Amino acid sequence: MQNEKEKRYAQVDFAEIAPVPCPCGMSKRAFIRESEGALSFHVVTISKEAKKHYHKDHQEVYYILKGTGFLEVDDEKIPVREGSSVLIRPYCRHRALGELLIVNVSLPAFDPRDEYFD
Repeated sequence: MQNEKEKRYAQVDFAEIAPVPCPCGMSKRAFIRESEGALSFHVVTISKEAKKHYHKDHQEVYYILKGTGFLEVDDEKIPVREGSSVLIRPYCRHRALGELLIVNVSLPAFDPRDEYFD
C-alpha cells in the first residue's frame, strides 16, 4: 500500500526552471529525478547555431510549440510548424533549424553522456 505522504505525481513550473545550453539552443528540463530516469520533458528554444547530433540509447519526440522551420533527420530536411511532431530514434542524426520553440520528450531521461557529434 502506498505511503499516504508519497505522491504519485510531480508538478513543475517552467517559469522557475533555469535554461541550460544544449546542442539545439537553450533547454529547460524537468522530471528526470521524479521519473527515476525513465523520461525527461524539455522546453527548448532553438538557436541559429543548433548542432547536428545523435543519441545511441535515447529516443526523442519533438513537438513544435511555436514557429516554422525544418528538422534535419539523417539525410533529410523536413518542414515543421506549430503542431508538428517527430519521433527521433537512436542513431538518427538530427537538429532543428528555424525560430522554433519545441517540447522534447526523451526516453529514457536525458543524459549528456549519450550525446554524440560527428
